[in-house]
Amino acid sequence: MLLTGAILIAAATLSQPLDPPSNFDPEAKMIFSDRDSGRLHSARGTARWVEQLVANGTPSDLELAEESLEALFTCQELHPDDPHYGNFRWYFEDPAVEDLNAVEFVLEHLIPMMIRHEDRLPDAVAEKVRKRIRLGLSEIRKMDVSVGYTNVATLDIVNSCLGGELLEDPEITNRGRQKLRIFEAFVTSNGTVLEYNSPTYLRVTMNALGKLIGLTQDRETRVRGKTLATRLAIGAALHIHEGTGRLAGPHSRAYQPTVACEDSPERNNLLNWIEEGVVPQWIGSVLDRSKGSYQIFETAARDWNMGLSTCLTPRFAMGVATRGLGEQSNVFMIHANRPESDKPGVVYSRYVVGDKWLGDFYHATDRSMSRNFNEEGDFWGVQNGPRAIGLYKPPALHYQKSAKAVLIWTRRDLIDEIWVGD
Repeated sequence: MLLTGAILIAAATLSQPLDPPSNFDPEAKMIFSDRDSGRLHSARGTARWVEQLVANGTPSDLELAEESLEALFTCQELHPDDPHYGNFRWYFEDPAVEDLNAVEFVLEHLIPMMIRHEDRLPDAVAEKVRKRIRLGLSEIRKMDVSVGYTNVATLDIVNSCLGGELLEDPEITNRGRQKLRIFEAFVTSNGTVLEYNSPTYLRVTMNALGKLIGLTQDRETRVRGKTLATRLAIGAALHIHEGTGRLAGPHSRAYQPTVACEDSPERNNLLNWIEEGVVPQWIGSVLDRSKGSYQIFETAARDWNMGLSTCLTPRFAMGVATRGLGEQSNVFMIHANRPESDKPGVVYSRYVVGDKWLGDFYHATDRSMSRNFNEEGDFWGVQNGPRAIGLYKPPALHYQKSAKAVLIWTRRDLIDEIWVGD
């Protein structure tokens, strides 16, 4: 009787509808963000919300999911002559498709939702979702992003493999599986992914691979996905600084809040992937063992002479890239224990043209001025243990008043001394 009661209580708990998040617009039926330019309704955020509603599955959840799906589909480009037919506007308010990655980030929620819970939707709604997924997959095939674009290429693979299985379309499925093989070969020939050591995009890549591992019907695809995820997890675990829990070393790409350690330590992400079965349990032993002091050398793109090195000690970690990948790169970076603060000390470099600073760089995807502090110089670096040499060259300059290389310390109020020349 006690067991039966426990089951009934659990069932009653599961039957409660989801409370809409604070950024849900009940009139538009979409997730929104408030920006300087006004309120913007997100296709990606709404797709994630719909997936959560259908997973919870109460009648009121499903009713709201249908309404939010209708709102989401108003963001999809449906004119056959449009060059991005089948893609999505990132925000409802956008006049046209601008960020071509939107289709990937929408389908990564709709396809798993349909695989898991299509039977919870009315037949007409399910059929409409299938048609919209097919349109999106056609656009993904046309874009065919390079495997060097790590996070988006991974989404392409996952959406194509799982979407093809959902639609029972072998042409779509086989394209995704072949791209997975090409991706593997690229990583094997170089050493790691081109978007190397990225706290931002490692999450996107690993979360997508987790969906592939958990949902694909094909054993070979599952094994390949698990192998790739494990390979990336080993590299990440070796880069986690034991004193700070942060992903140490140079970053191929990262947003400013991550650079300043404003979000949770990357160590937590690895623990979540272990718990969810995305990577093997033994990754925990790589993560938790006492590593002492050591240095890692990796190659991201041998044809471009692009690599990275990271020296980790119990008190601090320092990393240098041989060259930068782009404007979101952190080519030189230090993480240090800071016992008096809940965040580690961070030192990083930038080459700045025209006296710009944080707050002067517009980020097109989320329409903000606070997410990026762009790298504007060309960098070359070498490292030997805790010593490094970095060289900056300015870009082509046209009527600029200033150009300078800078070293930036976070929380300067906690800095006692900076030694120069010792």
